[in-house]
Amino acid sequence: MTSTLTPFHLAIQVRDLEEAREFYGKTLGLPEGRSSDHWIDFNLFGHQLVVHVNPTIGKQGQVNQSSNHVDGHGVPVPHFGVVLGMREWGVLAEKLRAIGTKFIIEPYIRFKGEPGEQATLFFLDPSGNALEFKAFQDIESQLFAV
Repeated sequence: MTSTLTPFHLAIQVRDLEEAREFYGKTLGLPEGRSSDHWIDFNLFGHQLVVHVNPTIGKQGQVNQSSNHVDGHGVPVPHFGVVLGMREWGVLAEKLRAIGTKFIIEPYIRFKGEPGEQATLFFLDPSGNALEFKAFQDIESQLFAV
């Protein structure tokens, strides 16, 4: 099945809006869209990411995570992110390293030499939401490779 990619909309919970604004807007450099006292829209590489405050998380709390074993690593679940071009992914990985990001999974190439070989990295936002950014040499042929 072939389809044209369209922007997705993802709404996540955060413990503090100003902390989320600092992380997503300033640290990651995502443009901010509309906002209210309870949520903020961000442009996540052309997709709509909305952070909604959940005060029950607590000022130091984090959202629940589990992990699954993938390619020798404990991959956090749930997680979200964007598939980038390889060059764009490399620029992001270097930016994250330069600002001292604490990675859950350091940037590396997963499934080397296999169908679906990909660059990947994982880290958490301050509220414990896991983000993954990945890249392929050829997105069209590798994204859903079997």
